[in-house]
Amino acid sequence: PMSAFHAIEDVGLTGVSPRYSQAEMIEKFDLQDIPKAKRILMTFGGLGLDRIPYENVQRFPAHRFLCFDLKAPDLPNLIRVDDRFYRPVDFMETCGAIISKPGYSTFSESCRLDLPIISIIRQGFAEAPILLEELQNYAHHQIIQPEDLFQGTWDFLNSPLNPPRLSKKLLKNGNETIAQAVVDFFKS
Repeated sequence: PMSAFHAIEDVGLTGVSPRYSQAEMIEKFDLQDIPKAKRILMTFGGLGLDRIPYENVQRFPAHRFLCFDLKAPDLPNLIRVDDRFYRPVDFMETCGAIISKPGYSTFSESCRLDLPIISIIRQGFAEAPILLEELQNYAHHQIIQPEDLFQGTWDFLNSPLNPPRLSKKLLKNGNETIAQAVVDFFKS
């Protein structure tokens, strides 16, 4: 509930847009020979990065995994993005799926770009149940238990993604709608 706000207006998804084209990112990170479906973006913010068993990427040699974890090991099919100028959204259009935790900006940006989401369940995060519910309604997805990521063998990557439960599409124009509302406010 948002009772503190007298007027609530639903808008489409919001988020930043990629700074680079798919072609630029594919060339820069040498992804030309890897099918899009086998390019996996991993982003977790600060959630348990020290616990991610990166050795599991080696079980999928035909895949390329991209991550932003500066402590990730050097592995042949793991691309560690060290340059903080790049953001996860810059890679989303080049990938076939993202592995993440529930978070509004990651989910929203992924959905705006029609990127399927593999999400772990996140305990103790107030928004997680709502985000996971809506993820199932509107995006191709897979929801996995934390142990599947942190202790498992990542067999979830061999399972097909679930289609959205609803056929209704989310609006993707939240940025524009909000910007126009600000312009209209200052014009009046």
